[in-house]
Amino acid sequence: IEYDPYRTAYIALVQYENGPKRYIIAPDGLKKGDTILTTNKRQSEFPAGLCMPLKLIPPAMRIHSVEMQPGKGAQIARSAGNAAQLMAKEGAYAQVRLPSGEVRLIPMNAKATIGQVGNVAHENIKLGKAGRTRHKGFRPTVRGSVMNPCDHPHGGGEGKSPIGRPG
Repeated sequence: IEYDPYRTAYIALVQYENGPKRYIIAPDGLKKGDTILTTNKRQSEFPAGLCMPLKLIPPAMRIHSVEMQPGKGAQIARSAGNAAQLMAKEGAYAQVRLPSGEVRLIPMNAKATIGQVGNVAHENIKLGKAGRTRHKGFRPTVRGSVMNPCDHPHGGGEGKSPIGRPG
C-alpha cells in the first residue's frame, strides 16, 4: 500500500495469479499480504476489496470505484473515505446513492468494489500555514469586508461592519 501524490486515497500494488502487477485504489482495511478477488460469479461472503458486477452485489451494500458504463473503468466514489450505496435493482439498471446524496441509475453489468476507500482520516489533516496552500497552487484570498469601498461592495465602515448595502 503506497502514497500517491496525485490523489487523496492510498493505492495498492496487486499481483494477479497469472503474473502481471497493477495498482488499484486501496479499500479501507486492506493490509499487505491480503488476498482480494475480482469475479463474475455469485459469492457467499463480501470482504472489502471484492470487485464484481452490480447485479451480483446485494442491496444496501457500501461500494466504491463504481463504473458508470461497463468496461470504462471506475469513475464514482474514488477519493479518500468515500463510499456509495447500492439502493435497489430494477430491470437493467441499479440505483446507486452517490457520496453527494444523488441517486443515479447505473447499468447492472458495470463493476464496483465492495467497501469504503481507505485513508479515511485524510479530511482531518490541517495545512498549518499559508505556504502549504501556496505549494498546492492556490493564491491568497482576501475577504471583501476587509477591503475599501472602492475595491469591493462589502468594503468600508468602522471596525467590523455589516454588508451595508440597500436591502
